[in-house]
Order: sequence, then structure tokens, then C-alpha cells
Amino acid sequence: MREAWKMFCLAAVTFGIALGLAHEFVPDIVPVAFAEEPQGSWAVMTAFVLRAIELIAAAVAIIALAVLAGAYLQQELRRRFRSTSSRRASQAD
Repeated sequence: MREAWKMFCLAAVTFGIALGLAHEFVPDIVPVAFAEEPQGSWAVMTAFVLRAIELIAAAVAIIALAVLAGAYLQQELRRRFRSTSSRRASQAD
């Protein structure tokens, strides 16, 4: 579980850094080659790479949260099953 939290935090930090860099270096650039106004190719490529990093980091964070939720749910279900089975065993005696 600790590793999933590390992955989530790392992905969140990576997302924040990429978002901050995109707003700082290419604030008004759309990461698409065809826009209404002419844009420098370096700016379009930079915006595209930063957007890709943002999307990958967001996907990793969502997967890490899903793993954490699944582990928590599994732990709770096991705990409830054990308490239910111990009640049944004590009632049978």
C-alpha cells in the first residue's frame, strides 16, 4: 500500500510540475499544429510534450488511487468475513 501512495504522490507532483511549466513557458499555445494564429513549431512541440506528460501522470495517479481503493476494499471485506465467520463458529457451540 505504501508503494501505491508513493506512485500517487509522484504522479501528482509530476502533473503539477508539467502543468506549471506549460503555463509558464507556453501559456497561449494550443498543442495542435493547426491553430487560428501562427505559432512557433518549438512552442507547439513543447506544449504537446508537456500535455502528454500531464495526461500520463494523471492516468498513473488514477490507477494508483484505484489500486489503493481496491486494497482497502479487500482488507475491509476480509475483516468483515472473519468477524462474521467467528460469530457463526461461536453460535454453533
